[in-house]
Amino acid sequence: MTNPVIHFEIGGPDLGRMASFYGDLFGWQLQPAGPEYSLVPAGADGIGGGLLQTSGEMPPYVTVYVAVDDLRAMLDRAVALGAKTVVEPTEIPGIGWFALFADPDGNTIGLLRQQPA
Repeated sequence: MTNPVIHFEIGGPDLGRMASFYGDLFGWQLQPAGPEYSLVPAGADGIGGGLLQTSGEMPPYVTVYVAVDDLRAMLDRAVALGAKTVVEPTEIPGIGWFALFADPDGNTIGLLRQQPA
């Protein structure tokens, strides 16, 4: 696959409740990654992800992040194909850059350009 899904994210208003629920349900060993984020380590047969505590009027959501080499070019292509930009390219210090778009049906999809190892 040219641009694989490399990360998932689940957002909701109560990080503690989500961590407890998904930890108990799936046995996920969450790793704190800031005051509003916890990482879900990748397993042998799956990708890693994260849980984000949302704020304000942001509704709960589930999204995936797709690996890209050129974040701006891929975001521009998505928009040209009918998507709407949700989050402009934004740096994640020590990780890389991400952006979010809503596809023509309103699904939010993330793009991630990781920093070289």
